[in-house]
Amino acid sequence: MPDTPTHSPRPRLGVFKLASCDGCQLTLLDCEDELLLLGEQIDIVHFPEATSPGQPSGPFDVAIIEGSVSTPEQQDEVQAIRRNSTVLLTIGACATSGGIQALRNFGDHDDYRRIVYAQPEYISSLATSTPVANHVPVDFELRGCPINKQQLLELITACLRGRTPAIKNESVCFECKRNDIVCVAVTQQMPCLGPVTHAGCGAICPAFNRGCFGCYGPKESAATAPLAAQMLTNGQSDEAIKRAFRLFTAESEAFREESQRHE
Repeated sequence: MPDTPTHSPRPRLGVFKLASCDGCQLTLLDCEDELLLLGEQIDIVHFPEATSPGQPSGPFDVAIIEGSVSTPEQQDEVQAIRRNSTVLLTIGACATSGGIQALRNFGDHDDYRRIVYAQPEYISSLATSTPVANHVPVDFELRGCPINKQQLLELITACLRGRTPAIKNESVCFECKRNDIVCVAVTQQMPCLGPVTHAGCGAICPAFNRGCFGCYGPKESAATAPLAAQMLTNGQSDEAIKRAFRLFTAESEAFREESQRHE
């Protein structure tokens, strides 16, 4: 008799949430038809946003984390996820740059707790909100607030195929050029972080006559100092520049350091 063919088990995917708004996980659900095709190639064994919550059933071939590390429990959770995952991916501004909640890193954590909560003694949180990569090794970080659907599909496909994701290291300015968007920084001296921000959004804000807010975080080797100098020349105050670099991605190294230069 001929040998009975054997089938390798499908790769196991786990999707996890830390401190975040869930928007990046919703981007995965928004893949719709592509998600159905993806489901034929992998087993999604943990995804509380899409199914009834339960205990993670690791190990995972690929784990995806949305959200920043903001509580002691989340510190332990990312360590456990890393131990049980072959490949670890982080998605979104919170997981890669601390998120908008990282604004507390520049203030007094205890003061914020007392102001916001009627009984702050019941709140267990860290004094900082930090990217996952500050705590465990991460194999790839996907930027955005929220992330780009096509980039997410490319990232997951690349992991399944064992190749490098085809996600370019370029700034939002490249997207403006490709979409024939007039530069708001040049023509209107409008504050715009496009020259130092990672591409992926399709230059949505400049397309609507607004400067880039930097929600995809700094591109690699971002020249933040020359951009800040030009913003000063155009009449922006140090306070305005500091605030510009402290929005969605305040805990990214390049943006954090530039904001601190304008204290």
